Parts: sequence; structure tokens; C-alpha cells
Amino acid sequence: MLNHLETLVRQGYLRPLDHQFAKFVAQGDKQAADPLVAIIAALASYELGQGHVCLLLSQVDTARLFGLPAKLSLPLADGLPESHLWQAHLAQSEAVSDGSQPTPLVMDGDRVYLNRYWQFEQMVANQLRLRAQSGEQGLQPELMAAKLNELFARDYRYLFAALQTLAQSGGTPADRQREVCDKLDVVTPQVLDWAAIDTVLLSSGSVDELAALDALVPASSCLNWQKVAAAVALTRQFAVISGGPGTGKTTTVAKLLAALVTQAIQRNECDEQGVLQLPDIKLVAPTGKAAARLTESIGSAVDSLAVDDTVKHNIPTQSSTIHRLLGAIPNRVAFRHNRDNPLHLDVLVVDEASMVDLPMMARLLDALPAHAKLILLGDRDQLASVEAGAVLGDICGFAEQGYTSAQSQLLSKLTGFQFQQAQATPAAVADSLCMLQKSYRFHAQSGIGQLAKAINSGKPYQVEQVWQQGFRDIQHYPLGSETYQTMITNVVNFYSDYLEAIEKGGAPGEVLKAFAQVRLLCAVREGDFGVAGLNQRIERALARKGKIAPGEDTWYVGRPIMISQNDHGLGLYNGDIGIAMYDSEADPVTGKRPLRVYFEMPDGTIRGVLPSRLPEHDTVYAMTIHKSQGSEFADTLMVLPPDFSPILTRELVYTGVTRAKSKLYMFATKDVLNRSVAMRTERASGLANLLL
Repeated sequence: MLNHLETLVRQGYLRPLDHQFAKFVAQGDKQAADPLVAIIAALASYELGQGHVCLLLSQVDTARLFGLPAKLSLPLADGLPESHLWQAHLAQSEAVSDGSQPTPLVMDGDRVYLNRYWQFEQMVANQLRLRAQSGEQGLQPELMAAKLNELFARDYRYLFAALQTLAQSGGTPADRQREVCDKLDVVTPQVLDWAAIDTVLLSSGSVDELAALDALVPASSCLNWQKVAAAVALTRQFAVISGGPGTGKTTTVAKLLAALVTQAIQRNECDEQGVLQLPDIKLVAPTGKAAARLTESIGSAVDSLAVDDTVKHNIPTQSSTIHRLLGAIPNRVAFRHNRDNPLHLDVLVVDEASMVDLPMMARLLDALPAHAKLILLGDRDQLASVEAGAVLGDICGFAEQGYTSAQSQLLSKLTGFQFQQAQATPAAVADSLCMLQKSYRFHAQSGIGQLAKAINSGKPYQVEQVWQQGFRDIQHYPLGSETYQTMITNVVNFYSDYLEAIEKGGAPGEVLKAFAQVRLLCAVREGDFGVAGLNQRIERALARKGKIAPGEDTWYVGRPIMISQNDHGLGLYNGDIGIAMYDSEADPVTGKRPLRVYFEMPDGTIRGVLPSRLPEHDTVYAMTIHKSQGSEFADTLMVLPPDFSPILTRELVYTGVTRAKSKLYMFATKDVLNRSVAMRTERASGLANLLL
């Protein structure tokens, strides 16, 4: 068996890592002649490389081992026991245990893990179960209900603007009713007196006059999911706030933090020195770019809060990466903060949590103090993490269960809303979840929002219907030689803006901002439709137009690059984007202005680094959809290859589409797009079962 695997490595079908792990496991087993142990070890390692936490024995297809064609796979299966005997057979191996022994492989029912990943999963599950069962200590429902009412007070400006538009176009009573339901989040319109409501709508000449609706449209007939999310997080030590683009995750968490700070102020608890004890709040994201976006968005949200300055000043607006928070140690996997040296904080907010893989989530939870509140923000429909696991997706799978009776009653006290009784007893973690369901960025007139919704349905005909509606913010180009050139031309025209900013002597921050307005997203790395091929073509096209001047050296003014290897010393991490520009000051020795690569750091500052000091990096006129997570671009171009492959999934397409803030240009054949929408990502994991 080991010889077979080695041959596959030489032929390029298998990673050397998978073969070496199988060799290590087999050599440590007294039953070393047993080919099943070797093949299962190699498969478990291979599945981990595909993003799966474990190997599901019941789903192993002996005709397609390692994704190989049958003629290569079947010889590997020759001589193995019948698949229904595998569990019993593996249980006899000294290389396999139930986790109680330090063996390379752990078998838990139908699942086979590498020992380390079994431990990661157990740690995450244990921590989440413990925190999900812990309510907020000292919660004052009446006080917090009043604060939430204040923070989430109705804003009639949007309804008034909609009514004015309807008045100009001759809107009907049904049109006005629809706007009321949308703007005020009405969920039980059948119990309202619409005749009285319409009288107020027609007679109101100002925003203030619409306040008469407070009595006619009570909170019990509405359901503002942002307010519910804040209430959920107030009641639990662990909370997840998930939602698509524009659903207001950052706005919600800003109001939540204001409520937490207010609660601490009103408790008036002081330390031994008489200093008021306020929560130590930290904000983090998986990448530098995501952290920078969180810094920008949370700062804007806090500025707009209707709270006094004391509360505002105690809500942090600076975020960092998870690596930096945990204290990354150069050239080591371990971090400075762990169970024995926990983080110093009371509240931790993790944005873009869908990007956090299982090992990183385990290390984060391991370093979290027992008393701390953990709040995860993210879009459960996005791509799962690049590395193994789909932690956020596994957790959010419990959202459909609803809330327990006790949690429903508490949330009703805090929000004034009524909640339906769950059909069955939900898992404890369900009380910690809230899915934001209303997009404030993408409305009915938005093609991007409608397209994202259709993609999530998994039904290609719904996607086709969206294209046919003629939305102005989305354009679909059937992929071909002519449209391929159209794509290159469009990208070159878009990128002219940031290059002109450099020519005019724009500051690095201004140039980086201009570059971030547009991006070409690819599903694959190699080939004419991948990152590598498109970067070369775009670079040549820009050079032909005289926008850039690449020479023999790879470096030139205007070259955009993306870091691909973490450098903790420089504070640069995988996914960070920089642009090469001349320094504003000349070198005192040479008298020349040196070329530096400028990056926006998580705290919003700009740092210039000499090209020779940079860690591994790539040119980034085009980037993969995976790398685009945590970013958004005003104009987004997206290309799918002409031939379908299993990496093209619903989550991949959805993630690419939702990077677009204002306009999306899609280049894809109808067949490949439809097959991608129908293909859902499934990652093998036991986390959901452990959370039951």
C-alpha cells in the first residue's frame, strides 16, 4: 500500500505529506502489514487538505479514492476488507483510539480524525457549550430594555422619504402599506388598523408628524432583527450575529457595545483605587484588510450613535488581527496567549468569523478568560475558511431551531417583540444565535442583492430570472474571446484612476483607497482565466497604454501586491495589499527617492516598506475570490473558467458577488454558472453533533 501511495506522489496525484503521514502511522502500528490502516491515514490527511476536519468512513468511495479515476483507485482498494467492516477493523489497530490514548488517529463513530484536529474540535465544542449555557451575570432587563429602545428608536426619515416618492408617482394605499411594513419591520400586518395608519401617512407633512404611528404600529407587531441580535448578545456569554452584506452587523454591534458600557456605568462598580470598572473591549478580524475595514466601519457606527460622549469614548474603534491579539511568535505555531496566559479583556468581537478555521478558533477560545463575552460576526453563506473546518457554518446550523421558552420570554422583555414557540426543544447554542434578515444596502431595486439571494437558493432558474430583470447594477457577459477582451479593457480603464492618482502626486493613503474601489476576482489561480494569467495580461495592457513602466526588475511605480506569507516582525499578514510608490523624501546618501511599498495597517495608519524587506507576495491586479473575503469593492469584475470543476460552488459565487458594493460585472458561461450555483460546499465535521 505504501508503495502504491508513493507511486501516486511521483505521478503528482497525491501530496507527499499524505504519503508520509500514512508511512508514519503504519510504521507505528504492530499490524504494519495492514493496508487499511495506511490507506485510512492517507485519506484522513488528504481530506484535511481539502478542508474537511475528518474522514467519513461511510462516504469513502473505493472507486474514487483521493478523487482518482477508477483505473487508479480500484488497485488501491484491492485486498481491503469490506467497507462495512472498516470500523471494527480499525478499532483493533494500535494507531487508532477513541481519543483517550495518544494515537495518531482518533475514530469517533463514523469519523476518523488526525489526533490534533480531534482535540481542536473537542476544545471548541466544550468551550462553546459552556459559554452558550452561561447567561449574562447581573443583567437588568428593565434597564436594558429602556436602553435598547433608545438605541434602536424608530427613525421615520426613511419612511417619510419613501412616502414622498410615492406621492409623486401616485402611490396606492397598498404601496404605502408595503413601505410601512418594510421600514418599520412589521411582521403581523393583519392586526393593524390600516385605515387609521393611512390617514396619518397622508396627513403628515413632516418626519415628526409620523411619530403618531408609535401608537398605531406597536412593537409587538414588529420584529427588528438588529435589536434582537443586540438583546441576544446581552443575555449570553457567547453570541453569533450573522447576516449578509448590508444587514447591519457592524451597526448592531456598535449599539450592543454602547449598551454594555452603559450597563457598566450604571452599575457604578469601582476597583480598589476607586476607578469605575468599565468593560475592556477588543475588536479583531482574521486578516489585516478585514481588520482595517472593521476599524473604519465601527468608527463610523460609533460616531453616529445617539449616546453621550462618556459612552462613546469607552467603545474601541481600533481593531487588530487575531494573530496580533494572541501574540504571534515568529517561526512558531504557538501564541503568547493561551490557557496559562489568558487574554486581558472582558468582551471580544470577532468580525468575518466565517474565515476563522478550526485550529485558530480553538486557540482563540483557549486564550479567552472564563468571564469574557465572545461575539462572532459573519456571513454564514460565505466561503468557509481556507484551512480545515466551517466553524461559523456549523454553529449557525442551529439558528432554524428557534429559542427556548425561557430565552423567548427574556428577549420579549428586552425588545417588546413576540417570538414564536420553538417546535421542539432547541440546543443550548440556539439561544446564542441571531440571523439578520434585512439588507439595508440592497433593496428591491438592487440587482446585487437579488442575485445574491437567488444564488443562495441554489436554483439556477432563479438566478436566470434576476439577469432578465434588467437591473442596472449587474451585468452578465457570456464568456468568449470577445468578452474576455472586454473584461481586460474594463479592468485597465478602472485601474487608470489609482495610477492617475500616483501621477498627480497623491498620498499613499489616497492611492490605496482608489485602488480598493475595483478588483477582478477569479475562481482559480492558474490559466488564462486564473489569477496568474490575468495578472500578466492586465500588466501588459496597462504597459501598452503607458500607465505603468515595468522594466527588467519586477518592481515599478504602481505595482500592486498581496502578501502571501505572514511576517509578524513587519506586522504584515497573508492577504495584506500594498502599492509601490516613490518615497516623498530623498535618501540622504544617494539623493534619490527610494521605492517603497505602502500598506494600510489595521489601525488606519500607512506604512512604507522597502521591497527587499517584504515577505513572499504576488502581483494583485486580479485575486482569487477566497482572498477577497473581508473586502468590498465599488466595482467588482468576476470571472469563472469555461470548464466546470468541483471548486466552483454556490458559496464561491455568492462570496464573489457580495464583494460588489455598487456594480458587478460577471463573465461566465451560463452552464458553468448554473452548475456552480447548484453545487453546495459540504465540509465533514463533528462539531454540530457535539453542540447538540
